[in-house]
Amino acid sequence: MPTHPHLFDVAIIGGGIIGSATAYYLMQQDPQLSVCVIEPDPGYELASALRSSGGCRVQFTGAENIAMSLYSIDFIKNFEHTMATATHPAPVDWVEGGYLFVVPPQDTANLERNARFQQSQGCTLDLLSPAELKDRFPAMYVDDLGAGVHTPHDGWCDPYGLLWGFRRKAIELGVQYIAERVVAADHDAVQAKSVTLGNGQIIRATSFVNATGAWSGDVAKLFNMSLPIVPVRRFEHYFTPGSHVGHLPYVKDTARLAFRSEGQGYSGGLVDGNVPRGYHFEVDHKNFEEVVWPAVAHRFPAFEAARCHRSWAGLYEVNELDGNPVIGAWNARLPNLYTVAGFSGHGMMHAPAAGRGIAELIIHGRFQSIDLSRLGYERVEQNAPYPEQGIL
Repeated sequence: MPTHPHLFDVAIIGGGIIGSATAYYLMQQDPQLSVCVIEPDPGYELASALRSSGGCRVQFTGAENIAMSLYSIDFIKNFEHTMATATHPAPVDWVEGGYLFVVPPQDTANLERNARFQQSQGCTLDLLSPAELKDRFPAMYVDDLGAGVHTPHDGWCDPYGLLWGFRRKAIELGVQYIAERVVAADHDAVQAKSVTLGNGQIIRATSFVNATGAWSGDVAKLFNMSLPIVPVRRFEHYFTPGSHVGHLPYVKDTARLAFRSEGQGYSGGLVDGNVPRGYHFEVDHKNFEEVVWPAVAHRFPAFEAARCHRSWAGLYEVNELDGNPVIGAWNARLPNLYTVAGFSGHGMMHAPAAGRGIAELIIHGRFQSIDLSRLGYERVEQNAPYPEQGIL
């Protein structure tokens, strides 16, 4: 614990799943650190991760994203055994339900190329023809498909359990959580010095981490940093079919339809990347009927008589540059200001690897486990998008 309540080695702004994972890894790697996490929403009412579907997949094309997935999925699978505290278990209800990407004929060559690269990176997958898709998933309409890739060891978990597991473990290791909002930042030409909270308290630290997700662009502005990360509303629905479909993996297509089995029904939606940016949480109850239902019913005709039981809204933290996270320090200006944000829907699944990476960067000055340098802020300054083709 810090000797002075306002002075820390590391101050993490944002205590959601990314910020809490970062706090955990900092303490795991250096138990002598004094670390605080500043989180204005301690009940996580608006947290993006808790409004997500909890999916975890290896079907990316960037080596860094694949490596983060492989590590994070293995970590999540063992979470309840390694992250329990003295007073709380750490269940995350991992389901190895698999992922299935399906594409039309014109995208088959690209999917096959991606699959070969994923295999070269250690991923287990099955490349399936339309006939093989039909054989494996009889309820699926495949006449307009060219191919699919099934990754059987992917799956999903309970985001609530994952977030609280990281938070409780971080607290057990000595992290201090502060239920406040950062409203201002003080810095000179070469160093971030302190942040001011809504209650007037000033937090000084040697290093600062911006892990505020959909709010990270606004927090960056407090340090005069330009970060192209914006909030984008997305909808999730829980629905049931009119006739038997059976257990499905997490199904995704090029139109950004994404849904999976959930208990006796199914959970998912269709992401519209063109919606207005902003902190919008209102639910459009026509979204399922007008957007999601036609897409689901086309791919699985049994959903012609689907019934939507519940809908909710959450935020994607979209990196407008390339849809990938910024993970690194602002080396050209304030090198003690670190960013780990902009995951564009992949934050929960990559939280363990990203948190570990930022902790390594702060403690050791470089990435040690997975080299995430290509995801640094430098590419934003250079307007050089990270070339990821696996975001559907």
